[in-house]
Amino acid sequence: MNILGVSCFYHDSSAALLQDGRITAAAQEERWTRKKHDIRFPENAIKYCLEQAGIGIDKVDAVGFYEKPLLKFERLLSSHIETFPKSYKVFVQALPSWITEKLRIPSILRKKLKYDGKVFFVDHHMAHAASSFHISPFEEAAIFTADGVGEWTTTTLGYGKGNEVRLLKELHFPHSLGLLYSAVTAYLGFKVNNDEYKVMGLAPYGKPTYYGDFKKIIDIKEDGSYRLDMDYFTFHYGARMLSRRFVQKFGPERQKEEPVEERHKDIAASLQKAVEEVIFAAVNHLHRITGTKNLCLSGGVALNSVANGKLTKMTPFRNIYAPPAPSDPGAAIGAATVVYHMLLGKPRAFAIDRPDLGPGYSHDEIKKFLESRSIAHRELPEKELLKAVAKLLWQNNVVGWFQGRMEFGERALGNRSILANPCNPKMKDILNLKVKHREQFRPFAPVVTAEDAKKYFEADIEVPFMSFVYPVRKEKQKLLPAITHVDGTGRLQTIRREANPRYYGLIKEFEKLSKVPILVNTSFNIRGEPIVMTPEHAYRCFTGTGIDYLAMDNFLISREDNKKDWWDCESLAKD
Repeated sequence: MNILGVSCFYHDSSAALLQDGRITAAAQEERWTRKKHDIRFPENAIKYCLEQAGIGIDKVDAVGFYEKPLLKFERLLSSHIETFPKSYKVFVQALPSWITEKLRIPSILRKKLKYDGKVFFVDHHMAHAASSFHISPFEEAAIFTADGVGEWTTTTLGYGKGNEVRLLKELHFPHSLGLLYSAVTAYLGFKVNNDEYKVMGLAPYGKPTYYGDFKKIIDIKEDGSYRLDMDYFTFHYGARMLSRRFVQKFGPERQKEEPVEERHKDIAASLQKAVEEVIFAAVNHLHRITGTKNLCLSGGVALNSVANGKLTKMTPFRNIYAPPAPSDPGAAIGAATVVYHMLLGKPRAFAIDRPDLGPGYSHDEIKKFLESRSIAHRELPEKELLKAVAKLLWQNNVVGWFQGRMEFGERALGNRSILANPCNPKMKDILNLKVKHREQFRPFAPVVTAEDAKKYFEADIEVPFMSFVYPVRKEKQKLLPAITHVDGTGRLQTIRREANPRYYGLIKEFEKLSKVPILVNTSFNIRGEPIVMTPEHAYRCFTGTGIDYLAMDNFLISREDNKKDWWDCESLAKD
């Protein structure tokens, strides 16, 4: 049985294919269009999922859509009527997309894909909850979801057992942790629905001196429920997110290219502390009403890896699962699993332990690409490749790592990664300036072999999808300057041999030279660009940045041997 899940028209459009209960393909539309967070109908991603499975659209038994558009439109109408006439301009601007796209999902599927079968519309937070629980290793678990807003819901407490998911409690728009975080993201001069992680990375540089002010804006109850003082916000009716009252309290907004001041760092730290307080209170209440030791996380707020890393210390939960794509891309998976497991009553196939659900390219395809472009390269047996790349990394070269199928989700996890030496104190600046072209305050993440993680990090669970920040052990911080953030933490990925043998093998080869089973792992892209998908994307990004070597499959490519092709990576978006 083939169930297609679809997420689109808000941000990060994606598609996923569930075959007899197992996810066989999933990808975001942005990887094809090269437009980051592309919201358009995921036509390319859907075609890929079907091609990967070797089936046509006629073999799809049902489509699950990640929200209920009519209910969401009801919320739009209600909130705009309530705030009229201030909401008039935004409502008029939003209306065309609702009439032509968002309320016409079945007709769009017919027009673009020639699909005329069953379409099931799944409650947005149910899709989030299912996207975590149904693919988790747990037979039963509590479920916490939080994001900007679905139809009406912004935060839920749920419970899953077997193939069933129940949402027990929920909070409604406009009271939203995700929208609060996004509003402050905009205030700090960053891009909404894109740069929230920058605020999280900035927070450790500041002190929570504005925490008391945030406590007046967000009223937090003992059970984790909360209400925002809407006098500080305009996102429920306007194009801007914050009112003049917010600016009067916190000072002028930072413009995009202005320096980041101490005040901005303190505001970020205060916001993070307030949001964590809500999460910990809600999750503790969730434990009281479910009594389980297992917890699943989903929704955009589950990307707050700093808060995630504190959950086992601040709550009674001991086993925590966050999927590789907890935000809207992953809701495509959730929509498909709700249809299969809950509507059709099929049993679960359980966990996704590998995120490589996207397109892959064969040895011959990559070789053909290199030869067609006359790109100088060396072909090496796997053992020699791993030894050569490990030596290059130990010599402080930056290596683009392009292997196997592309990861699904927001993070590169060893198939579309840029790798570097974690022991070099200058490596963070090298990567930020010469490769990623991004803000200096942003940290880089470590990947560590699972069996060695506790030697270097104060981690109490395995984190294969880089969803948790943990302290680097104090005695190891000087050894690992490139991945140790200003507060002594790292957002780590743990890797087992069976999950990704080549990636694991490279880390072990690096350990032979450095005595450290850890690498810097950052996504294979530059700021403002989606993660690379194809060999051409990888090569263009390699030649347009300060990356020294590119390892694609068994091929090793050197910058020195290919200087004639110095391309601008950003031009890729114009192709």
